Amino acid sequence: MNPRVIKVGTRQSQLALTQTGQVIAHLEELCKKHRLPFTFEVHKIVTKGDKILDVTLSKVGGKGLFVKEIEQALLDGVIDIAVHSMKDMPYEFPKGLINGAIPKRLTAQDCLIMKEGTSFDDLPQGAKVGTSSLRRSSQLKAARPDLNLQWIRGNIDSRIKKLETEGFDAIVLAAAGLTRMGWTDRITTYIPEHICVPAVGQGALGVQCREADKEVVELLALYNDENSAKTVTAERSFLGTLQGGCQVPIGAHATVTKSNDGAQVIELTGIIGSPDGSKILKEVRSGTDPVTLGAEVAEYLLATGGKEILSEIEV
Repeated sequence: MNPRVIKVGTRQSQLALTQTGQVIAHLEELCKKHRLPFTFEVHKIVTKGDKILDVTLSKVGGKGLFVKEIEQALLDGVIDIAVHSMKDMPYEFPKGLINGAIPKRLTAQDCLIMKEGTSFDDLPQGAKVGTSSLRRSSQLKAARPDLNLQWIRGNIDSRIKKLETEGFDAIVLAAAGLTRMGWTDRITTYIPEHICVPAVGQGALGVQCREADKEVVELLALYNDENSAKTVTAERSFLGTLQGGCQVPIGAHATVTKSNDGAQVIELTGIIGSPDGSKILKEVRSGTDPVTLGAEVAEYLLATGGKEILSEIEV
């Protein structure tokens, strides 16, 4: 009997292909361990978010800028699984698709690549800082109103090059992407969470599949990391309650710890910020059910001014 070829869909950026290759390597190990007759084949797919590079993501509008075309390929049977960065994923999936696995998460933190200095505080007065994220710019402006935040798009490598060619003092990136590329030596400093709460799902990957494809569902269940899934589920519950996407200034980060009696507790920090950084609403709560916890934090922030902030933002 010939092994089934599982077609794996991904964006075609260097980071997307690298992390997809890492996922396939892990799945191949699982197949070997459990004697499963599968091989894997990469399919590159261009998304709307990849095509539009001359404006900020918030101005492009809509949710799922980096996933819609890939999800359609899944629904059409062109591919069998899709590897996504969880921070790109809208809360709602198309009918028939599920997230089959969230593998072990890397750090969720943002980081700075700086021309000079070694910490956030070392940025000079009025420093030109590049980011394509309203969430980042909102929080950085709140911490340092003097900073000159400028949008910057493109893949990781091209953004790093713009640090030299376009006069930036620093650029902000997700540390996990640099880690997956093997470029941690380029990180000048990690931005503390009290300054910049990460994006929902940042540092985590999602492996999406068709709910009806039982073979793939069973394979991906072996790949799922329980603690990573719990933290991402809490953050995405927060996102879903706010009905937000990755282009609005909201952030959330959850961790799993053990209480004194040995039970697992999830702690979730959530923020809603105004684009200019003049208002940052933050709430930290703990609980045992990730879905309930995410909704509670979101509802509290909405009730204490968040609804007004989000209503003023055109998405």
